[in-house]
Amino acid sequence: MRAILEWIMRKGLLSTALLSLLFTSQVSFAQEKETELDPVTITSAITPERVSRTGRNVFVIRGERFQNLPVLSIDEFLRYLPGIEVQMRGPAGAQSDIVLRGGTFQQVLVIIDGVRLNDANTGHFSSYIPITPNEIDRIEILKGASSAIYGSEAVGGVVHIITKAFSTKELSKRSALSVQGATGEYDLYNFNAGAEISNNKSYASVGGLVNSSEGQKQRGTRGYFRNKTASVSVGQFFNENWHFAIRGSWDDRDFAAQNFYTTFVSDTSVERVKTAWTQAQLSYLRTNNKLQFDIGYKFLEDRFVFNPRATANLNKSYLLQSLITDEWRIKESTVLTTGLQFINKRINSNDRGKHSVDQAAGFVVLNQQIGTNFSFNPAIRIDWNERAGWEFIPQLNLSYQTSKWQFRGSAGKTTRDADFTERFNNYGRLLVTSGRIGNPDLIAERSLSYEAGADLFATKNIRISSTFFQRFHDDLIDYVTTPYAEMPRKENLSPTGTYALAKNISKVTTTGFETDIQFSKQLSGKQSIWSTLGLVWLESKSSEATPSFYISSHARWLTNFNINYSYNFLSLGVNGLYKSRQSHAASNPAIAKVSKDYFVMNAKLEARFWKNRAGAFVQVDNIFNRNYVDLLGSQMPGRWLLGGIKISLSK
Repeated sequence: MRAILEWIMRKGLLSTALLSLLFTSQVSFAQEKETELDPVTITSAITPERVSRTGRNVFVIRGERFQNLPVLSIDEFLRYLPGIEVQMRGPAGAQSDIVLRGGTFQQVLVIIDGVRLNDANTGHFSSYIPITPNEIDRIEILKGASSAIYGSEAVGGVVHIITKAFSTKELSKRSALSVQGATGEYDLYNFNAGAEISNNKSYASVGGLVNSSEGQKQRGTRGYFRNKTASVSVGQFFNENWHFAIRGSWDDRDFAAQNFYTTFVSDTSVERVKTAWTQAQLSYLRTNNKLQFDIGYKFLEDRFVFNPRATANLNKSYLLQSLITDEWRIKESTVLTTGLQFINKRINSNDRGKHSVDQAAGFVVLNQQIGTNFSFNPAIRIDWNERAGWEFIPQLNLSYQTSKWQFRGSAGKTTRDADFTERFNNYGRLLVTSGRIGNPDLIAERSLSYEAGADLFATKNIRISSTFFQRFHDDLIDYVTTPYAEMPRKENLSPTGTYALAKNISKVTTTGFETDIQFSKQLSGKQSIWSTLGLVWLESKSSEATPSFYISSHARWLTNFNINYSYNFLSLGVNGLYKSRQSHAASNPAIAKVSKDYFVMNAKLEARFWKNRAGAFVQVDNIFNRNYVDLLGSQMPGRWLLGGIKISLSK
């Protein structure tokens, strides 16, 4: 059966079958005040605007969808959304790298309620999102260059998570409690709970998420994970003008990390990453003006042990940031937003040393509508980095809208400075016999991007978005296999060692085409279906003769999908993906090599009772028991069966 499905994927027939299903199935959103196909977004230009008028490809999904699909963590939720490639090293939130339009994990910016999450140490921690699923109002995925608004790292795109407590939309009197517990093979335990209460002026929520398992067998160890998140958030309207929100959260990921970062047989790594996250927001709202101040502080401790004989790496990183934005609606068709931002990044590490970098920026964004159909959104950012210097970053988005079509185009510049791992990895060790070596002389990478696309709102139930894009990189940062003789620093290296050096690659061009499809409609009072489909083709060409690692690891072809069907008291959620990329030679025959292509599908069947207040479900991950590796030699789990119950109460 698996072989047949993979053959179908290679021939492109599964995409056709899914398209047929999307156009013949029906889905429900009767209780939502606005359509999920053309919602208001704040991510593409900061100003609230319908997606169909932004000039950008923005995918928006409501947080409640998490509960309907066979996923256990937020990174798994992202993995099956159109256009996103999530390169997983382990399940249920152990570790994942987020890729957008071929932009690596350091080139995708993750934001929570306007505040940057990306870690100062490494982009590998960007998927450690320190909130619980019940807090999420919606996730907005902005694809393509976005540095003119958001600065460094917003190269391939932005993943912006908007929560209920920080939303300034009108509140109502409500209280809700949801609890889910599940157990499964390999001593799996899942617990997901959240409670919220609100009235006309106040909102408060608390939540917790636990995923724990002894894991499937690996080489000389087990792929265990013990991942926990807890969060508390409060939002308050003091009067019609002033709104305040604050959040405190704690995140702890303890997991087996075998071959997460190396292809050595001696690698039986374990890792523990603990995060403390605090953010606050104060908003002043008037009819034509919104003044907002955001502040955030993140502390992350990473303890990595390569094997029982090795000394642990202990890295502590700190991120302090503040952002002030002033949004003026000059007239109904003209909105001007200005902003100032300050960021301080620090690290204290027994391997990478003690370092600090300050950043500051000012930006201006204009949202201008001309007539009823045309709009343009220019943005200019002046960015200063203590290490990299000054940068001028422009962006222009154009949109022409008819009753069913949006034609759009965008062009902009992006920038990214090296993180502390790229600059100083393995500098603090007495002897490094093989591995990745940092380079403190790295300069900031820059790129120019353009895109052109169209969105078809075929009916009120179907949206189809297609985009062609190109990105031209200068001095892109990646790891390249480098002989000992060519290493710029040899103090703690061995002449017989094999090394990958972080380097600036002079030229890299990424070309791609993507299509996103969303479908939603009510069939009857008892039946509903919701579905999404993403198709991506990508090609990256480098001027480097020796292939660099992360540039060549992204998918060349990617298809991912979600389907949720409900009938009366039953619901079925199915998601999956197909990925094909260039071959990766096995650097060590004893280590599983990166899979050239694979197809993974998951399913969740739920029965609801007690007036939809309770339910029981069974879930199967990796239904066809596909054996695959996404990165290096980190083996992903095979088939995994679990089941559980959930209770949802509200009034």
